[in-house]
Amino acid sequence: MKRCMFIDHSSVIRKVAKRILGGSDMLVIEAARGFDAVEMCTADMPDIIVVDGALPDMQAEDVIRRVRAMDGPIRPQILISLVEVDVASIMRAKRAGAQGYLLKPFNRTQLLECFRTLRIAA
Repeated sequence: MKRCMFIDHSSVIRKVAKRILGGSDMLVIEAARGFDAVEMCTADMPDIIVVDGALPDMQAEDVIRRVRAMDGPIRPQILISLVEVDVASIMRAKRAGAQGYLLKPFNRTQLLECFRTLRIAA
């Protein structure tokens, strides 16, 4: 079973993602803050991580760098989640180790297509 962590300050975004992705083949883990997410990754690294581009406690790039610096058998696919296409934020996230981005709010079709692409690239 694949494990996905959604790091977003909005409980609505996390719940929508969990509703769309949750099922027999995907376990969705939620974190509202970057520091909590990094701590959770230290204990048990997910396969896919979606990081909010506007976390209240730390920059998304810092979360990505900290996750990338962790040793372990799992090298997660990482996306930054943004409310608009911001090339500078996307490039900073990619330099930190992200594979791409996801625009929010997202719908079922957009999210599932994004995850299909990640699975092919994995």
